[in-house]
Formats: sequence, C-alpha cells, structure tokens
Amino acid sequence: MNSPTPDRAGARQWLGLAVLLLPVALMTADLGVLWLATPYLTADLRPSSAEQLWITDIYGFLTAGTLVIMGTLGDRIGRRKLLITGAAGFAAASVIAAYAPDAETLIAARAVLGIAGAAVLPSTLALISHMFADPRQRATAIAMWVTALSVGLALGPVAGGMLLDSWWWGSTFLMSLPIMVPVLVVAPLLLPEYRDPAAGRLDLASVALFLLAVLPLVYGIKTLAEHGPGAEAAAAFGAGTLFAVAFIRRQHGLPAPLLDLRLFRHRAFTGALLTLLLGMIALNGVEYLLPQYLQAVTGLSPLAAGLWLLPGAAGLVAGSQLTPPLARRIRPAHVLAGGLFVSLAGYTAMTATTGVVAPSLALAVIMFGVAPISVLGTVLAVGAAPDEKAGAAAATGQTAYDLGLALGIAITGSVATAVYRGGIPADAPPEAKDTLGAALAAAERLPAGGADLAAAAREAFTSGLQTAATVSAGFALVTVAVVLTLLRRVPPISAAAPEEPVARGAEAPQGEAQLARQA
Repeated sequence: MNSPTPDRAGARQWLGLAVLLLPVALMTADLGVLWLATPYLTADLRPSSAEQLWITDIYGFLTAGTLVIMGTLGDRIGRRKLLITGAAGFAAASVIAAYAPDAETLIAARAVLGIAGAAVLPSTLALISHMFADPRQRATAIAMWVTALSVGLALGPVAGGMLLDSWWWGSTFLMSLPIMVPVLVVAPLLLPEYRDPAAGRLDLASVALFLLAVLPLVYGIKTLAEHGPGAEAAAAFGAGTLFAVAFIRRQHGLPAPLLDLRLFRHRAFTGALLTLLLGMIALNGVEYLLPQYLQAVTGLSPLAAGLWLLPGAAGLVAGSQLTPPLARRIRPAHVLAGGLFVSLAGYTAMTATTGVVAPSLALAVIMFGVAPISVLGTVLAVGAAPDEKAGAAAATGQTAYDLGLALGIAITGSVATAVYRGGIPADAPPEAKDTLGAALAAAERLPAGGADLAAAAREAFTSGLQTAATVSAGFALVTVAVVLTLLRRVPPISAAAPEEPVARGAEAPQGEAQLARQA
C-alpha cells in the first residue's frame, strides 16, 4: 500500500526558512571576518602568542565540542527555543567581543560565541527537517541551507574588509546584530516548535563524558596541525579515546541516551557521516592554505584576496543548487561520486598552478564538485533518523563536517608545513622555518640576501600548497570508494516511495522508514 503524500510546505514555511538562513550565513561569515581583523585587534590588545591562538581557535574548539549536546538538548527543550536562546547569546557575546578591553575578555566572548553557534546550527537544520516533510522540498531547503553557508563564506571577507577600512576591529563583531535581532523578533511568529515528546531527562554524566572525549580530540588535532607529532598531541588523543569508550558504554545502558548509537546501524547514516568527514578533510587543507598564498605569496591585500575567493563560493552555490534536481533522477552515490571526480580535476590543477587567476579558478572547480557532499550528506544523515531524533542527527552530521575541517588542516597542513620547511635554505634564520610570515619578516631584517630568502620562502610555501592539493586528491578518491560502497543502494530522492512495515525481530533502526519516505 502506498503511503500518503507528505504535506507540501507553503509560504509560511518558506518565509521561516529565510529567517533560518540568516544566522547560518553569519556563522561562516564570522570566520572570514576574524581572519582579517586579527592584525588590528592584535595591535590594539597586544595578546601573547598563546592568547592570540586561543582568540582564533576557541570558537571552533567549543562549537565542535558542543554540537551533539546542543542538538540533543534541542530535541528535549524544543528546537525553536534553543535557536532563540543561541541567537540571543550570540548577539550578547558579539557586543562583549566588540568592546573587549583585553585579550582575556575577548577569549571569553569568543568561547560564548562558539557555544551559541553550536546551539544555532543544529537547530536550524532540525527545524528545516520538521518544516519540510515533502522529500523534494526538503532537499531544496537543505541545498539553500548549504548555499547560505557559502554566501557567508564569500561575503564575510568582503564585508570585513569594508568595515576595517572605515571602523575599528570591533565593528566586525557588531555586524551580527542586524542579523540576530530580527531572528529574535520574527522566529516566534514564523517558526514552529518541535521537541521529542518521549525524550527523557538530560543525562549530565553523558554530557561530561562527551565533552571529555571530544574536546581533547579536537585539541589534539589542533596541536598536531600546529606543532606536529609530539607528547602533547598523543596525551590529548589518549585521554579523548579513553573518555570516548566510557561515553559509548554509558550510552548503551541508558533508556534515553545523549546520542542514540543505533543510528550508526544505518549504512546510509554511517556512509553520510564518513562522506562528510573525508570530503571536508580533502577540501579544507587547500581552502585553509589558499588565502595565505594569495596574501603572502602573491601580495594581495586582505580585501583583494577575499574577492579572488569569490569564484570558489560561486562554485559552491552553483553545485548546491544543481544537486537536488540531479538527486531526483540519479542515485545519490552517483551524484556524489561524479562531484568528487570533478573536484579531482580542481585538485589536479592546483598541484601545478601559480599566480592568482589559476588557483582561484581551480578552487571554483573544487567547490563545485564538493557541493553535493554538503547537501546530500546532510540530507541522508538527517533522513536516516526519526523525527524526534532529527536534532541529534543534524548535530552529529555537523560534528563530522567540523571535525573534517579540523582534520583537513591537521593532515594536509602538516604535510604543507613539512614541504615548506624543506624548501628553506639551511643558513636562514631559525624562525624562517616556522611560518611564511616569519620568513618574510626575517628577510626584511637581513642586511643582504633578504630578497633571496623571501623568494625561497614564497616558492617553498607554493610547493607546500601544491603538495597539499595532491594529498587532498587522495582523500577525494577514498571518499569515492566510501560513497560507492555504503551509499550505492540509496535510491534517487524522488517522490515518496511505498513504505514497508519493519518487523520487530528485524532489529532495524527506527529511522529506516523515515529514510525510505525521504528517499
């Protein structure tokens, strides 16, 4: 017997989607703005090197560590309530950050921004899952969600450059207010509230174990990226692994776990998470290095570099919008694999490219090919969960996405750093081997031969970027293998398919019917 056609969303739902997309775009815009503002706030607040590192990293550190907790919390207290709370916290912390009198206050404000961002992102995606029951409309809405991320990524550096040309560094934080304040006003009017009616009490021990597992792992990744293998990174990974085992064991014994591990029995859910993780590893190493290349090697200003990154954002927008109509006619595994092969062309071009135009175009090809991962990976992850677990599933998918970004910097960044250090002359000042910026500063202090050191450092950094692109291409091929193995049976995301009842003895996870309806 055919299942009833899901209710199609109307004007109210699409207006609500527009409200949800505003904070989503802000999340990625905030990252690009901070990169531009760092030299200015450093000159004003004079943080130590360790404090400067925490100003940059604490946001992503706490976002990745609290996403799953916030997603599960939203399933219990209500997703709209969590979204509004997160938006209010983000707005308040933005004001504190803008007028921070010292580095310690700015670090604390950035920490609150990270936790508030973790509350906002899974809430938006979970509300989309609830508002759009029709599978085609849901895929379109999620594609627009991914597009909002890319729009924020594109406009962040441009908006930040314009603000820094006219105002002080704190103005870049205040740009969140025109976005979050309307969300606080309009969200209660347009967005529905939804929570898991059968959710139990939040297990505080599970929250503590999850934080003790994830935060050391994220810290270990960052330490590995910055300093290479060492005792500190090993200790962080060891501690995170021990607490992860304890967390998993506790979840198996709880009637209402913080993270329902039965979701991982779905081939589609597990495949979607691995695709998000590996795909972002492949992308972010290159995406992280290219802005530095454009500024330090080619000599572009931050605003000009941001403008040359626009083709990459345009590629992501185009790929995100093209993915839903393709996925209605072609199996998601084939759409994903096809996109990854397109990205391989971009990575290959990046391995031999120089100048400004060629790497910018190569990034556009890469982003176009990677776009289906963000869209379909999220669709499959959320669709594999029952409605009452959509927040936790969305948060888990976003955690895989964020960890992939961090690992991309750790793995390909470490490779690029090794190549860079190998290209620095042996008689160069020791600090020249740390970073390209340090090498250029050292070259300016040399009475003679500074030009040779600067040229060697730029060439070494370019070689590191090209090698990183080669590593990324390898990860893209691994992702193709995962996609074609774990997702090959997922049908096109077309009209609702017949739904077969799941026998109790089959031990199928609760979300199987949900995925069948979506697929």
